Amino acid sequence: MTDLNGKVAIVTGAASGIGRSAAMKLAGAGAIVLATDIDAAGLDNTAAKIKADGGNCETRSQDVTDEGTWDAIFEKANALGTVTALVNNAGIAVSGPTEDLSLEDWQRQMAVNLDSVFLGTRAAIRSMKETGGGSIINISSVAGLRGATGLSAYCASKGGVRLFSKAAAVEAAQLGYGIRVNSVHPGIIDTPIWQKSISGITDVISNEDQLNAITGGAGAGANAIDAATLGALSAPMQRAGTPDEVGDLIVFLASPASSYITGQEFVIDGGMTAGG
Repeated sequence: MTDLNGKVAIVTGAASGIGRSAAMKLAGAGAIVLATDIDAAGLDNTAAKIKADGGNCETRSQDVTDEGTWDAIFEKANALGTVTALVNNAGIAVSGPTEDLSLEDWQRQMAVNLDSVFLGTRAAIRSMKETGGGSIINISSVAGLRGATGLSAYCASKGGVRLFSKAAAVEAAQLGYGIRVNSVHPGIIDTPIWQKSISGITDVISNEDQLNAITGGAGAGANAIDAATLGALSAPMQRAGTPDEVGDLIVFLASPASSYITGQEFVIDGGMTAGG
């Protein structure tokens, strides 16, 4: 039921982390993958891994906040075959105390994490309604379900992805387009995002022992977090998740196995949000 042989799947933010794993897993299920990102070297690496495993992958540079690129992405994807899946995965984390955030930082966070999901979903609906439907998978976060210190802008953007996905799902279903829209909410997943733009988070963690544990003793202002340690401290399963585990869920949502599922949020967090 998860066979995607010959179908086309678009994955944004595919140069690393969850995006790379999603692209590899979709290709492994038989999909022709169009992988996009602004990181050309990372994209080439993703494509090389997929091809080494016998999969089919094309790449394209894309700034997901640029409205004009989306038509070109779908034009290229449709030339490869029938597009049945879009994974809106590209995202960034702008961190820091709310009182210190600039409007520019806030707007950049919304542009990358939320505006791009709107643009991608809109483009996918316009395309898929003409070709028999498909599945749109929008990557949110557990931060889209509850607040987190130092991540007010990130939480707002990911909460927006959650409710936008539900509204788009209801609309597409009622219009009879055959298009499903769901959101995925990862918890602590061991990806490169923990090495990027996280000093603002460490600045507002008040528990010194926890701060030192997750930064290897670097403390406030550290520019990297140990995801494995953070996962062990945060999740009842006492570990961080892997990108491949999220990728497996994405393949399920992209496939006919999830044909009666739309407008739902899929939390993959090792039980982190189950306790409140």
